[in-house]
Amino acid sequence: MSSWFGSLGSGLGQSLGQVGGSLASLSGQISNFTKDMLMEGTEEVEELPNARRKEVEAIHTILRSENERLKKVCTDLEEKHEASELQIKQQSMSYRTQLQQKEVEISHLKARQIALQDQLLKLQSTAPSGTSGVGGVPATTASSSFGYGLSHHASALHDDDMDFGDVISSQREINRLSNEVSRLESEVGHWRHIAQTSKAQGSDNPEQSEICKLQNIIKELKQNRSQEIDDHQHEMSVLQNAHQQKLTEIARRHREELSDYEERIEELENLLQQGGSGIAVTDHSKIHEMQQTIQVLQTEKVESTKKISELEDKVKDINEKLSSAENDRDVLTKEQERLSMENKQILGECERLKLECSELQPYAVKQNDAVRGRERGFPQSTSGQEEVFRLQQALSDAENEIKRLSNLNQEELQVSLSKLNDEYEVIKSKAMRDIDLDSELHNLRLNLEAKEQELNQSITEKEVLIAELEELDKQNQEATKHMILIKDQLSRQQSEGDNAISKLKKDLNDEKKRVHQLEDDKMNMTKELDMQKEKLIQSELVLNDLHLTKQKLEDKVGDLVDQLNKSHTQNLNIQKENFELQEHIKQKEEELSRVREELTQFLHQDSNSNFKDDLLKEREAEIRNLKQNLSEVEQLNENLKKAVFELKTENGKLNLACEDVRHQLEESTAGNSQASLDKDAIVKAVKLEKRQLEAELCWAEKRLLEEASKFEQTIKELSEASNLSTSALQLEHERLIKLNQEKDFEIAELRKNIEQMDTDHKETKKVLSSSLEEQKQLTQLVSEKEICIKKLKERGSELQDELDKLTQVLKKNEILRQTIEEKDRNLGSMKEENNHLKEELERLREQQSRAAPMAEPKPIDSITELESEVSQLNVIKDSLEEEIKHHQKIIEDQNQSKIQLLQSLQEQKKEMDEIKYQHEQMSVTHTQLFLEKDEEIKTLQKTIEQIKTQLREERQDVPTENSVIFQETKVQGLNIENGSEKHDLSKAETERLVKGIKERELEIKLLNEKNISLTKQIDQLSKDEVGKLTQIIQQKDVEIQALHARISSASYPQDVVYLQQQLQAYAMEREQVLAVLSEKTRENSHLKTEYHKMMDIVAAKEAALNKLQDENKTLSTRFESSGQDMFRETVQNLSRIIREKDIEIDALSQKCQTLLAVLQTSNTGNEVGSVNSNQFEELLQERDKLKQQVKKMEEWKQQVMTTVQNMQHESAQLQEELHQLQAQVLVDSDNNSKLQVDYTGLIQSYEQNETKLKNFGQELAQVQHSIGQLCNTKDLLLGKLDIISPQLSSGSLLTSQSAEPPRAGKSDVSSESSKQEIEELRKSLQEKDATIRTLQENNHRLSDSIAANSELERQEHEQTDSEIKQLKERQDVLQKSLKEKDLLIKAKSDQLLSLNENITNKVSENELLRQAVTNLKERTLILEMDICKLKEENEKIVETSREKETEYQALQETNMKLSMMLREKEFECHSLKEKALACEQLLKEKEQGKTGELNQLLNAVKSMQEKTVTFQQERDQVMLALKQKQMENTALQNEVQHLRDKELRLNQELERLRNHLLESEDSYTREALAAEDREAKLRKKVTVLEEKLVSSSNAMENASHQASLQVESLQEQLNMVTKQRDETSLQLSVSREQVKQYALSLSNLQMVLEHFQQEEKTKYSAELEKHKQLIAEWKKKAENLEGKLVSLQERLDEANAALDSASRLTEQLDLKEEQIEELKKQNELRQEMLDDVQKKLMNLVNSTEGKVDKVLMRNLFIGHFHTPKNQRHEVLRLMGSILGIKKEEMEQLLKEDQGGVTRWMTGWLGGGSKSVPNTPLRPNQQSLLNSSFSELFVKFLETESHPSIPPPKLSVHDMQPLDSPGRRRLDTSGPESFKETVESRSGRRTDVNPFLAPRSAAVPLINPAGLGPGGPGHLLLKPISDVLPTFTPLPVLPDNSAGAVLKDILKQ
Repeated sequence: MSSWFGSLGSGLGQSLGQVGGSLASLSGQISNFTKDMLMEGTEEVEELPNARRKEVEAIHTILRSENERLKKVCTDLEEKHEASELQIKQQSMSYRTQLQQKEVEISHLKARQIALQDQLLKLQSTAPSGTSGVGGVPATTASSSFGYGLSHHASALHDDDMDFGDVISSQREINRLSNEVSRLESEVGHWRHIAQTSKAQGSDNPEQSEICKLQNIIKELKQNRSQEIDDHQHEMSVLQNAHQQKLTEIARRHREELSDYEERIEELENLLQQGGSGIAVTDHSKIHEMQQTIQVLQTEKVESTKKISELEDKVKDINEKLSSAENDRDVLTKEQERLSMENKQILGECERLKLECSELQPYAVKQNDAVRGRERGFPQSTSGQEEVFRLQQALSDAENEIKRLSNLNQEELQVSLSKLNDEYEVIKSKAMRDIDLDSELHNLRLNLEAKEQELNQSITEKEVLIAELEELDKQNQEATKHMILIKDQLSRQQSEGDNAISKLKKDLNDEKKRVHQLEDDKMNMTKELDMQKEKLIQSELVLNDLHLTKQKLEDKVGDLVDQLNKSHTQNLNIQKENFELQEHIKQKEEELSRVREELTQFLHQDSNSNFKDDLLKEREAEIRNLKQNLSEVEQLNENLKKAVFELKTENGKLNLACEDVRHQLEESTAGNSQASLDKDAIVKAVKLEKRQLEAELCWAEKRLLEEASKFEQTIKELSEASNLSTSALQLEHERLIKLNQEKDFEIAELRKNIEQMDTDHKETKKVLSSSLEEQKQLTQLVSEKEICIKKLKERGSELQDELDKLTQVLKKNEILRQTIEEKDRNLGSMKEENNHLKEELERLREQQSRAAPMAEPKPIDSITELESEVSQLNVIKDSLEEEIKHHQKIIEDQNQSKIQLLQSLQEQKKEMDEIKYQHEQMSVTHTQLFLEKDEEIKTLQKTIEQIKTQLREERQDVPTENSVIFQETKVQGLNIENGSEKHDLSKAETERLVKGIKERELEIKLLNEKNISLTKQIDQLSKDEVGKLTQIIQQKDVEIQALHARISSASYPQDVVYLQQQLQAYAMEREQVLAVLSEKTRENSHLKTEYHKMMDIVAAKEAALNKLQDENKTLSTRFESSGQDMFRETVQNLSRIIREKDIEIDALSQKCQTLLAVLQTSNTGNEVGSVNSNQFEELLQERDKLKQQVKKMEEWKQQVMTTVQNMQHESAQLQEELHQLQAQVLVDSDNNSKLQVDYTGLIQSYEQNETKLKNFGQELAQVQHSIGQLCNTKDLLLGKLDIISPQLSSGSLLTSQSAEPPRAGKSDVSSESSKQEIEELRKSLQEKDATIRTLQENNHRLSDSIAANSELERQEHEQTDSEIKQLKERQDVLQKSLKEKDLLIKAKSDQLLSLNENITNKVSENELLRQAVTNLKERTLILEMDICKLKEENEKIVETSREKETEYQALQETNMKLSMMLREKEFECHSLKEKALACEQLLKEKEQGKTGELNQLLNAVKSMQEKTVTFQQERDQVMLALKQKQMENTALQNEVQHLRDKELRLNQELERLRNHLLESEDSYTREALAAEDREAKLRKKVTVLEEKLVSSSNAMENASHQASLQVESLQEQLNMVTKQRDETSLQLSVSREQVKQYALSLSNLQMVLEHFQQEEKTKYSAELEKHKQLIAEWKKKAENLEGKLVSLQERLDEANAALDSASRLTEQLDLKEEQIEELKKQNELRQEMLDDVQKKLMNLVNSTEGKVDKVLMRNLFIGHFHTPKNQRHEVLRLMGSILGIKKEEMEQLLKEDQGGVTRWMTGWLGGGSKSVPNTPLRPNQQSLLNSSFSELFVKFLETESHPSIPPPKLSVHDMQPLDSPGRRRLDTSGPESFKETVESRSGRRTDVNPFLAPRSAAVPLINPAGLGPGGPGHLLLKPISDVLPTFTPLPVLPDNSAGAVLKDILKQ
């Protein structure tokens, strides 16, 4: 583009002078031509006597000559345009040739450089070696730079569309190369001078080595140069490709932006003409509301934090109140001490109990079970009677005290509980605004409920205790006498109490731990709140920083706006003119309507017809003026668009130039970097450090640039839309000023709302009483809602029926339209017939006037017939006019009915909105109960709303949706302007918003089209259908009122009333906003009706203009084809016809004058002539009137036809739009169905998850229960084991003693004594077992009572656990949401990192763009000056166009005058001819007589009729020719105006191109100078850097360290920035969630109400059940106590007898104690013997570890001979395996000797169990001989492993758990060593065979200390004595059974 502009500019510059001269000479030539043509016209018309005819011909000739001249001018301009194009091509060719010349110069310079280099080499060879290295450097630089320039130009020449930037860069390279050539020449001169001086001195001794070195250097430099040239060429090709791609992309983007802007401008023009300034106010009000809601959310967040702190303070106050209550209780305890002074005996115990009560009472509030434990846990004493007495009196005192305390504290606690309830509800209502506080408040609520329950329980228990203690006081004195026998019972009760106290203490500790955990959770929540407060403070700081940056940017924008103020003021003036024109058009339209009414009134009055025609013409002229003004305004808009386009193109050029300069700099730096790579590496490190340090600055600069670009875009949009939206801009400025005030007002309103909320929440407490009634009413509401659903379905069906009726009405209207068109056609035919009949009438009247004196019957009859026909035609005409008036009345009635329908629809809409609002309230209150029904209602409501919107759009002339478009487009504009405020929005959210706005705009456009179609369909409705519709709408109104009354009359409970009051308070603001919106929509509708009228008029005018233009084009094509010959011929024919007519008129006038003179002389025929002339004039007047009426009727017909055609076109378009809207409605319904399916799926999945959670909880409870059962069974098994083990030991002793026959002498005596002792021990054990069983029964009773208590506790704990689970589930949901947010934040942080990298890359480009921005600002000033010039030129053009319009009007008036003159002349001709004929007839009558007069008159009449016919035909031809000429003149004038516009545009483009060329040349020269300066500076900087590099190498280490520190700090700052951004994004998300929460707050409040009611119901029911249970328990206890009293009295009687038996028992006990002491002594003796035995065993183990058991080997040996011979090898193998012989050796031995002994197996198996060698066989042992040896061996080992004496069986009830007291007593009686062994072996398997177990498991090597008879008695569990010999143990797993192990051994 730029190259084309450059080549075109110079050519246009050369051709401008020629065009200017031609344009200057144009006006003079036109004026001369008009003078000549006027002179010609006067010469031609000198023959004629009439002056008017001369004027007509002169004007005609002037117009014709002007048309011809304008065509010539047009052809001249086209030729000049072609010449200028040729010149431009020539100049481009000259530029190309100049470039080629420059290339040639470059090649010459290259050759010259090579020659100079050769000379340099020669000089260096002659010069001294020290200076040889100096000349190499410039050579390299020159060669490299030269190569770069050459490649640059070579590549540039290959581009056909060569850019200006490329040309400038090539010119710069040429200049640079010439400078380098001059420098090289100076260096050559210097070297020549040195060489000459060296020759003069005579130093002609060059060294060959130096020459060789220099030549090598030259070769290397040449190679380097060639490589650099190749690299540069490659880079240039790449850059050119990239540049072309960028250009194509920029062009494509520019086109897209232009199309978008044009669409946007059209939309804004439509909206501005439709809406005016009222729409902007509504749009701003919406924007204000959104911003106010955002600020309200922020203020509410701050207030919520304050309220959280207040809540914490309130919690502290509650704790203080609790402490004060505890202090009051302490005071009450002191009062109780005074009362307890009456009983001095029980004073000490009472004080102790009071202290315990005062210590335990604060915990009584928290724990119900702890109170029970304390009431049971009384101190016990050693002495029986005193202890019981003291306990009962202490119980009485303590219960008196508890009664007083309960009476005193119950009221205080209730007051405090009520206060806590109030505060808790306030807290809850406030905490619903914040999700984080929800869990903490929930915990507080649970604690309060638990405390209330515990207090109520404690009160009830205290009252029951008081009643019991009064009864106990009465029975106390009787019970003291009989307390001696109750000592055992008291001891049991004491043990039970101890256990209960311990369990209750454990429970207390557990509850304390839970309380501490809850307090820790509370502390954690407060910490989280503090963290959130800090985050809020940080986000506020970030917002303040953003506001500061926004203010800075606004200041910058202010500067830019100041620059654009001039253009805005001019745009304001243009808009004012537009508004004035619109008002003028409205006035003209009103006047037109008035004139039409006057025309309809004065159709029968003929006097004012000429006046009304003039008025209509004036109106049409004014409309044309207005059209031309509109076209001028559109041209101004187009000029502004062009200016913006030029600005954009200049921007692109500047960016390209900046990129070229940057490329050059990068290439120069690349050349330097190749020379010094190491230095560049260091420089790069420094640059990296600088970049890291300047990263934040770059970020800030990028932000500023982005915002600057945004502001530039807004400025461009403002400049484009400045003709349309100046009022909107003013409103936006006022909005920006008034924002803070409105926000403050909103904050105050929101505080008031919060206070109202508090009052409403206090009122909600009163609602709790009416909760039961509400449920009944809710069921009623369900039924009413179902009825509503049915009614709404019926309503939908009725509305569909209405639509069907409307379609039928539309069909009827189409039939009516067809009938109207047919009638119009009939009208036209009738009018044509009427015209023909009128003409015949005129002829007949003329005949009648001539034949009147003859008085013949035939003309009179014809005249009467004609008059009758005329009357009939008048009647038909009147009937047609009446029909037209009737149709007009029908249309007016339809419009009135339509207006009435619109009003009724608006009222219906308001009522439906109110019903919808109430329905939404009800649906919010009962969402959980009525989800499914609400979904049905919503679907039906959607259908009803769609039908309603269709009806509304059918009945409204102007749709209200256009306001939405305007508002949303305004919102977009404001979003672009206020970009800094919305800078913290995330990209995804902005993209979503943009998509949503686009979809809304599309939907709104479709709805607008549908609206227009439906309005036009309803306009065609007839009166009957309108009446039916009004009746249907009235019925619907009645139904709506009935529904409204039913909904409003439904007896709501108080809580619904309160909720409605709250919702009304909230809805007040919404209703106000809706009222404002309704007013604005009404204003909109008025403006839109006016706009539609205007648009209809403009469309009609545009259609007429298009027709005229089409005719113009066809005529112009005809004229161009036929040429000027046809035109001249037609003009000549017209002039000839006019001359002939004038000649005839003159001749007739002369005849008339002569005949009149003759008539005057003759007095006889005077009267007859006068009569004829009068009749003739009357007939002519009637004919004129009829013609005028016919013309008016034709015009009316044309208007009706045009309106009918427009309606047809619009109906077709509207039907298409209807189909589109129906398709879109189907798509929306599909989407809705999909969403509903997804919603139901989500609900089902949620319910499934809840059921799964419940199942998991049940499984957990089952698992816990099973674990408890397992623990109990484990304890039981351990107890069984402990009881079994001593009995086993006794049995094993017997077996071991019986198994020792060889040592019978000593062992028999000892075994007999031991058996006696064992029997005594068994007896004592059985007695002790009896006592243990009694104790276990007592324990079971205690455990049952404890289980009952623990079940109550578990129920309470399960309730608290369920609530805790709910809290945890909520916490999990929140954590999931947090995780999702974290993922989003991570994605955004990744995007941030990538953006930071892009920013670092674009910092250098930003600096160049800054320079471009400064240049653009200068260009904007220049463009503003150009715009001012263009506007002045536009004004001039407007003035010239107005002058042309006046000329055109004058020409039209002259044409009209000519037509009138022609008609008058024709009338004169007719009158003169008739007079002449009359005179001739009179003369002939006088001459010839009366006989020939009639024939002569008849002949004259016939001739006159023929002449009149010919004259009428000629007149019609002339009129047609005149009309054609007028059309041609108008077409030629339009062409002239078009050509003048083209000339003006071309001149403007020429001036713009000149200015652009000058500016571009100036800017390019400046940039070239700046680039040269930069090159010099850069070279200086490079030298300075090279010097600094040496110094900086030392400082680099320190700098690197500092840089690393700075990098860390910068990274920290970056992290802070990212955190701030994340926090702002979190704030945004939180604010959105808060918005959602505010929307859901009403529903949550109602849910909370229901929860309160349900909770209170559950509380009351639970408390009632607890009270009932407690009463039943106390009654049971009272009955038990009465039974106990009866039993006590019986026992007292028995106790006296028992005292006697007790003395006996004491004696027996003494004996038993003596026996126990003897047994203890025996035990000690046995223990010593055991110690000796274990020592011996240790010695045996040490001595006989590798030995074989003799008994076993003997049995095996004997058994070998008893076995059959077939199986003896198995016995031998077993013996070998025991003796450790290998398998192979055993097999060899068996092979060698397969003899054996007989029948050894039977003897072994026969006496093996008793270890008797030679026992005779039993008869049943014969079967064993047939079996295999392995089976016999297994059976033998099994019999050996089992003990012979079976262990004593114990019942399960005898077994005790490990921790039971009976167990403890047993433990105390037994020795400690036994306990240790039992404890060590309790977990081990009891069924392990110790015979096969390893030694470590089977035998303890160390003797356990002091195992007596109670120790382990089994033989194999004992340590191995010297009786049993040992063999090596086999390693076996303990899990395997003995049989499996033996089988494994046999397999070996």
